[in-house]
Parts: sequence; structure tokens; C-alpha cells
Amino acid sequence: MTCHLLIPAAGSGKRMGADRNKLLLPLIEKPILLWTLEAAIASEAIAWIGVIGQPHDYPEFQKIFHRLNTTKPIHLIQGGTTRQASVFNGLKSLPSNGDRVLIHDGARCLATPQLFDRCDKALQTMQGFIAAVPVKDTIKIVDGQTIVDTPNRDHLWAAQTPQGFQADLLKNAHLKAVELGWEVTDDAALFEKVGLPVQIVMGEETNLKITTPQDLAIAEFILKQRN
Repeated sequence: MTCHLLIPAAGSGKRMGADRNKLLLPLIEKPILLWTLEAAIASEAIAWIGVIGQPHDYPEFQKIFHRLNTTKPIHLIQGGTTRQASVFNGLKSLPSNGDRVLIHDGARCLATPQLFDRCDKALQTMQGFIAAVPVKDTIKIVDGQTIVDTPNRDHLWAAQTPQGFQADLLKNAHLKAVELGWEVTDDAALFEKVGLPVQIVMGEETNLKITTPQDLAIAEFILKQRN
């Protein structure tokens, strides 16, 4: 076990139409976050887990932690006002030996232990990467309601998590973002903005992010098929 994992879990359930953090919603009798944590714990590579959340969710998160049968340390880290700020808080909370870090959205609860292991192996030779899968659909660039371009699908990949980085390099990128006021949607974008290479690790077609009630139904179907 060599890798440290940060799980941003400080969001809300607005797009789910929920009145609470969507990671607390049930998925086949378990909270979404519990499924995510179980996969991380089953990974041979993950040595330490930091869950980044808001204090009002801590009691429910603690209940989830108590349901886990693990000796791996799990730490609660206070989130920020944005995902970017939350991850920066997580990076600052890594233990002193946390030189390689994976960042995985708590809402991607279908990621397998094998994906975490594959990402850890990649991080032994890469400065930064994202899990991703090739785009299957034809993508259209639209202005208003008019198509303005159709990019070559051969060069398009759908980004997932985990994303993995050499921790010091990512911390420095976050410091630069604070200094210059950059706002991005994922950590790979920060790596790109400071001129560092971000590579691809093959993700999983089933590694969807739970965002809408429809996603929850699809996730339930996939989990039942697995079992």
C-alpha cells in the first residue's frame, strides 16, 4: 500500500433534487459514499483516505465510517466553498509521507478496486494523469442552438476520476491558482495551466458520476448485475 486518496465529498444534492448531500442518499440500502469507500478500501494500493466534507455532514459520515471493516486510516477534512478549494484543503492535510495522491469524486461510486490499483501503478511513472475513456458519441460544438463545429472523435476522451499526481507538484499548482485567481473544474486543468504533462489511464465505462436521479437508477442496475 503506497498511495494516498482524497475524496471530495463536500457537495450538495441540488441537481439530484435532494435536500442533503447526495453522497448520503441510499443506493441498494447503502449510502453512495459507502460504496465509494468500500472500493477504495478493497484496493491493494490505497494506504490512507481523506474524505473532504462540510462539518454539518460529519455525523453522517462518521456513521458510514463505522460500517466499514478496515484498518486503513480514514480522516475527515473540512471542505472549502468550491471543489478546487476543497481539494487544496485536502492536499494540505496529507501526511508527511503523502508524496503521491489520487483524487476521486465521492459520487463515482462504481469505480472498482482494480481501477484504483491501475491508477497507483501509473503514478509510479507519471507526474499526473486522469482516468478517462474514449468518447463514443459524435460531439457537436454549439453556439446558441446552431452547430458550429464537429471535432474529430478520435482525439476526444471523457474525463473521469481518479486523477493522480505527484503531490508537491499539485500543491504548487494550487498555490499558483490562488495567487492568480484561476478557477478550474478539475485538478488536471491546473496541471495543464502550469505547463505540466497530464497523461491518460484507461478508465471504466461503468465509472459514472451520480448527478441525477437517472444516474442513480443506472448505478443500481450496474451493481445488481455485478452481484
